[in-house]
Amino acid sequence: MEKQSIINMIDYTLLKTTATKEDIRNFCNETIEHGFKTVFVNPYYVPLAVSLLEDHGVKVGVPIGFSLGGATTHVKVEETKEAIRNGAKEIDMLINLGALKSGEYAVVKNDIAEVVKASNGLTTKVIIETALLTEDEKVKAAELIVEAGADYVKTATGFNGGGATVEDVKLLRRTVGPDFGVKAAGGIRTYEDAVNIVEAGANRIGTSGAIAIIAGGKSTEIY
Repeated sequence: MEKQSIINMIDYTLLKTTATKEDIRNFCNETIEHGFKTVFVNPYYVPLAVSLLEDHGVKVGVPIGFSLGGATTHVKVEETKEAIRNGAKEIDMLINLGALKSGEYAVVKNDIAEVVKASNGLTTKVIIETALLTEDEKVKAAELIVEAGADYVKTATGFNGGGATVEDVKLLRRTVGPDFGVKAAGGIRTYEDAVNIVEAGANRIGTSGAIAIIAGGKSTEIY
């Protein structure tokens, strides 16, 4: 697989809680240098990242309900709206894991649907934290995401243990079908990892170790 194809699929991320403005500036410079198409930063840094990247055709995305997913739907919706006002062009929301585990599927679906509505047509991905779910829960979560009108199911944040595996990506691809988005994130550390994940069915990759990966090295980052 050509390197450019992998680069085009990468959502380059900087979500560390201690990231400074200087870190964000360096991160944005790296994004421009290496040709990544989309970045993800925490909500506070969306305006800064947009100001640095908008003239370079790079989209800024934002995590919603990060990194636990337990915020109320109202909070997630307002967070989404503010991020969009600040210039965000993609939304990655975390599913309500407690509601999913409780079998409150209508709550989970509505939570997603309301964020999708607030996203107003922007690409919306929903993180399910595969490492915390049974196989049946992964399938059910993916089905709810499709029904709620989102664009992607995403494996993990990388902050709550585990991450993307080939097996999980294959399972999610089988569940959502060939035309729905599958984003793999968490624990993708080498170029080989990235290729294997794409061949398993992912069409987007989230990683904070993108530069090491495309250089053929090994990232030490977990998310």
